[in-house]
Amino acid sequence: MQARQLPAQRGFAWLGEGLQLWRRNPALLTFASFGYLLLLILVSVAPFIGQILASLLTPVLSLGVLNTCRAIDAGRKAGPDVLFSGFQQNLPALIIIGAINFAGVWLVLGLTAIADDGTLFRLMTSGGKLDPDIATSGGFTMALLIAITLSTPVMMAYWFAPLLAGWWKVSAPKAMFFSFFACLRNWRPFLAYSIALTLFGAILPGIVLGIVGMVSPTLATLLSVPLPLLLIPIIFASFYTNARDIFGEPDNVPEQA
Repeated sequence: MQARQLPAQRGFAWLGEGLQLWRRNPALLTFASFGYLLLLILVSVAPFIGQILASLLTPVLSLGVLNTCRAIDAGRKAGPDVLFSGFQQNLPALIIIGAINFAGVWLVLGLTAIADDGTLFRLMTSGGKLDPDIATSGGFTMALLIAITLSTPVMMAYWFAPLLAGWWKVSAPKAMFFSFFACLRNWRPFLAYSIALTLFGAILPGIVLGIVGMVSPTLATLLSVPLPLLLIPIIFASFYTNARDIFGEPDNVPEQA
């Protein structure tokens, strides 16, 4: 389990490779992506424990999506049940990863209260509308900066952790440790990848829909409905392609780091 250090241009390639993977089996990848999102939404609305349970299950179900991508990449036949394959791959470690990530996110939100007296915390946990005056205040801006700065290492520790725990059978702390340093070693391709995601997922669709909307608002509305059906599975597939690029396949690498 050796993390490769890749050049920056590989970050732009991950999204294109995700598109190629989606084209090989768009139906299965779309099912897995939206099935993952739908299940987490349904679980999260459960009273009292919904958010906690959803956080614990997120690594398990995300591994199912990665297993779907892996099956498509290998040319293996797979059915909808592959989404639940994470329950059979080092489940205790996956649950612990979800718990650590949940605790990290809440800790970060709690620390933002130092800057804005808990406004961002309440907004993220309870919902509601944000007062425009508060949104432009210095305290709220500082809280956002704290959240972005502190949540980045949490995200880095989580990014590859479900895959490492599920495919290489390592413990949750070890998976998160290697995930963090794999992201750190590859900050350049990840920066390029984030730029590609912004262009592909937000800016270009916005430009296209804006141009179409100038001609026909109705047509722009109709186009905006199926757009997530295309974008979301491709983005999920790109998560797999960057993991494959950095760590390779379990059958092709040594078991020990």
